[in-house]
Amino acid sequence: MKKNLIALSFSLGGALLCATGAQAQSSVQLMGLTDVFVGSLKNAGDAGSSKVVNSGGMTTSWFGVKGTEDLGDGLKANFALTSFIKVDSGIQGRFVNDTFFSRDANVGLSDSWGTVTVGRGLAPNFLPSILSNPLGDSFTFAPLILHMNVPLFNGTGWGSTTPSDTGWSNEIIYSTPNFGGLTANLHYQFGEIAGDSGKKNIGVNALYFNGPITVTGFYERDQMSNPAVPSTYLGTTKTDWMLGGAYDFAIVKAFASYGQAKADNTTNKAKTTQLGVSVPAGATGKVLASWAQTKMTATDISRKTFTVGYDYFLSKRTDVYVMAMNDRITNQTKGNSFGVGIRHRF
Repeated sequence: MKKNLIALSFSLGGALLCATGAQAQSSVQLMGLTDVFVGSLKNAGDAGSSKVVNSGGMTTSWFGVKGTEDLGDGLKANFALTSFIKVDSGIQGRFVNDTFFSRDANVGLSDSWGTVTVGRGLAPNFLPSILSNPLGDSFTFAPLILHMNVPLFNGTGWGSTTPSDTGWSNEIIYSTPNFGGLTANLHYQFGEIAGDSGKKNIGVNALYFNGPITVTGFYERDQMSNPAVPSTYLGTTKTDWMLGGAYDFAIVKAFASYGQAKADNTTNKAKTTQLGVSVPAGATGKVLASWAQTKMTATDISRKTFTVGYDYFLSKRTDVYVMAMNDRITNQTKGNSFGVGIRHRF
């Protein structure tokens, strides 16, 4: 009996050691961001302004889990399941019929040769666009992001210049190792249309960081909409590219970008220019300003948007902000928007 108890104690101890070792080699993290603002919104062409408490003034609110497992010899397994949410109302997603894990739903492997990710993840356009403007990924106040990714449903006929969302489903991404500050990502999205294997999205982006210098760029050739379920053909082939970057002079950080978008069933081409600055103001505050102009070559219609605001960090995880925006489209009523918000990361 005593020998059996000793054997059992060694077995339990070994199991605990194995479990401890496994936990040391693996990690799963609950994470996310909540962003809510109070203000008044009116885009160019809107009939009037809307007084709102909205989610995602500076960053689209989201939550989820990410994890990694060390498989040994430098090889790691990674996964991500993250979802967008409207914090003002508790509604899941960015818009009606948005898929639950539309931000991330993927698994992959990484090593010294780079990373391969399979599932739903970022589109090529996302990282270069948010790194090339001072307001980052604000789908409410960043002029560049508004022109690229937010169509207007107010009778102006103004659509987004990005062909197929900021995230792609059914894709394979290969991310290179870091070569002296330079990384690149190759994207391939399967069309998954029965009997028509030729439909797909392909793209590439590159990111370069060296001291005060940031240089970014992307190219996309899109035929599939996102995040449609099932996969849906756009009805044409659309191309979209952009070059951008930033330089930090310490007293001011300057941003600039230029890009074009075109569909093969029209001669119309959208040309977008963006300029911006981020100026330190106080120990943890910044004044942010950005201007973007998109010209439509065939119709001689343009959109000009200017935003200025102040972002103040209460801590590394929490900031408060105030933003004001002016939006104009040729032959349309102008729009003025304003918002005061708080953003928290967890």
